[in-house]
Amino acid sequence: MDSTVWLISLRDLDADARAVQLGAVADLELGPGQDRYVGDPLRMVLAGLAEKGRRPYVIESAGRAVGVLTLQSGAARLAGWPDDHSAWLLRGFLIDRREQGRGLGPLAAAAAVAAAGRLTVRHGGGETGVVLSVNEANPAGLSAYRRAGFRDRGRYAGGSAGPQRVMFRSFGPQ
Repeated sequence: MDSTVWLISLRDLDADARAVQLGAVADLELGPGQDRYVGDPLRMVLAGLAEKGRRPYVIESAGRAVGVLTLQSGAARLAGWPDDHSAWLLRGFLIDRREQGRGLGPLAAAAAVAAAGRLTVRHGGGETGVVLSVNEANPAGLSAYRRAGFRDRGRYAGGSAGPQRVMFRSFGPQ
């Protein structure tokens, strides 16, 4: 089974291609209890398209949508980071419940770091990596981010679903 992932930037598509991708996003399903950590996939990407600082992506594998994620600039404090501008915020990240367990999460998280690095170069930003927060009660998420090269940077109590772990991965070699 193919375990390659591609990130499709919804901002970079024309209206027809975006509509096709949004239809695929609408078909994604959350796993049991996942709604505690992440919202409805379609609502998340539509919110991302409505806000200038967010860049929503569809995660594809084997020619089909398997998840979504959003990179956001100027918002790293939302994950418990000390400032807003030294890191991209990775948010709204999910893999369809039917695709979980195939190793796609760590691949997509690592691809998000690479995409954020390219965005930083393209737009001349000062970001040095990607930050996220993951609920302490989400062992699958914690494991996936660790496998993607993210390092734990401490506890953040600001999450609406309970205590979070702040995780960061720099653009440099891992």
